Amino acid sequence: MREGYEGTGPGVLTPDGCAVELYARLPVGDEPDIIAAAVPAGARVLELGSGVGRVTHPLLERGFTVTAVDESADMLARVRGARTICARIEHLDLGETFDVVLLASFLVHAGDEEVRRGMLRACARHVAEGGCVLIQREGPDYHTDVPRERVDPSGFTVRIASVEPAGDGVNSVRAEYEFPDAAWTQTFLARPLTKEQFESALAEAGLEVDAYLTPDGMWVRAVPVA
Repeated sequence: MREGYEGTGPGVLTPDGCAVELYARLPVGDEPDIIAAAVPAGARVLELGSGVGRVTHPLLERGFTVTAVDESADMLARVRGARTICARIEHLDLGETFDVVLLASFLVHAGDEEVRRGMLRACARHVAEGGCVLIQREGPDYHTDVPRERVDPSGFTVRIASVEPAGDGVNSVRAEYEFPDAAWTQTFLARPLTKEQFESALAEAGLEVDAYLTPDGMWVRAVPVA
């Protein structure tokens, strides 16, 4: 397990504390609709941090071609219909480019700034000329509206139980998931980023904001700096 990361619950756990069985159960939200509305139909998508394919599969159903990247072979074993590559995002260099590079799941908020820099450089390295990078940011109250919980219509509860300072502007976040027959927790490191800090991080990687796609600013379309 990576330092500062922890997970509990049934099944295989990845180095960042994610449980494969948990993510195989989680339903997809509005991510595929947001992505589909922001990019050309049938685009070639490089999905960084795909997990078990929760977003991958709906994108395939919408006619996109997806290359799914994750550091966990156990996660990728659940992906169907997409090319899969097992690798750390920040080390990825496929020698090819894509219409769309997708960095969702708040990965841009990695606690380690060098990891974040590597991820954004990987995004810039793999986006085609005229293409775009779609990034999912944390909400403005993600680290302050705590504890909070949501009961999903399908019958499970997800809870952000605590957010504690871990030094150097990083917080330790504990998430809990309760199903009728099982429970999981994940503790991970996340670095809050203001809009200005986020845009500065993009600029460092040679990217700039093209549009904020949702009213809350959580989904962003970025493009290479001209």
